[in-house]
Amino acid sequence: MKAILKIFVIAAMMASASALFAQQDYFSNWPAGRSPQEVGKHLAEHFVTTPHQQNPLKTINYSEVCAWYGALSYAQLTHDTELQTKLVQRFQPLLPGGTDAAWIPVRHHVDDEIYGVVPLQIGIQTKDPKYTAMGLAHADAQWNNPTADGLSDETRMWIDDMYMITILQLEAYRATGDKKYLDRDAKEMVAYLEQLQTPNGLFFHAPDVQYYWGRGDGWVAVGMTEVLRELPANHPLRARILQSYRQMMAELLVYQGKDGMWRQLIDRDDSWPETSSSAMFTYAMITGVKNGWLDGYTYGPAARKGWIAVTGYVDQNYNVTNICAGTGKQNSLQYYYDRPRNTGDFHGQAAVMWAANALLR
Repeated sequence: MKAILKIFVIAAMMASASALFAQQDYFSNWPAGRSPQEVGKHLAEHFVTTPHQQNPLKTINYSEVCAWYGALSYAQLTHDTELQTKLVQRFQPLLPGGTDAAWIPVRHHVDDEIYGVVPLQIGIQTKDPKYTAMGLAHADAQWNNPTADGLSDETRMWIDDMYMITILQLEAYRATGDKKYLDRDAKEMVAYLEQLQTPNGLFFHAPDVQYYWGRGDGWVAVGMTEVLRELPANHPLRARILQSYRQMMAELLVYQGKDGMWRQLIDRDDSWPETSSSAMFTYAMITGVKNGWLDGYTYGPAARKGWIAVTGYVDQNYNVTNICAGTGKQNSLQYYYDRPRNTGDFHGQAAVMWAANALLR
């Protein structure tokens, strides 16, 4: 028994050493201006001064929440208290009675409930319970009336939800330590995986829209990665999620362009290189290599290439370019080819900050 245990310990040490070597080999010595410290700082500071981006509902859009979360995480990882203060101050007008209170999303919908991520992350960092309480109100509302299967009644089987729902519940878990939020997450994720993952490991935008849209699959990649960061090794659903994550990463490796980017339509070479999805896939691979979920020798070069490629799309004003505009599902291939390419859109700003944070974590 002792001999077997010793073998397991040695194997674990070798795997850890391999992951560490891969990090040192692939995640350092960046070209000038491309380090995650520099890029993350520029984008986070830029976010502080960027106004709320308009959307038809005239409320805080989920993409702004994602960028805010990325900037707050960067401030925490780099111990940048000045930046953290600015990001918390940005939230003050959204407090009850604040001048921006009309911007607070109120629908019982995944795109609105995710707003709770911002006060939850602020509560985690500042230890101020008023922020945590605000965020938990959104996380708990998501499970006020669960389905017979124990899923959120906001479940709609769009791949976007695999990030939208899971990140809010994860932040609630991180803020409270209450495992009910983590269990909700794992169950929701597996339900989506069972219904939406195709045999090659990728995901159609929706069951009735069978195209591999880049950012849609990006939401899945980041959602699974975030969940895996928190699920303990002995969680009964962890192995199932890890299996799907690895299957997806293997297929994404096939479709990474020679330029390091992924396309607006992942499996179509004639589609344009899209930054938000490329940054999301890069984030997922960096995190996988760093945690030993992915082989460093196989995925380390792809993750490095992805980071260098994506940061090449950050312009002199620290706006990310070539970002697919917000996109609902539509059963038209041409629709996805023709989606507008935005600059400075929070969808892309967020994803590049996430990738920077993965390198710094």
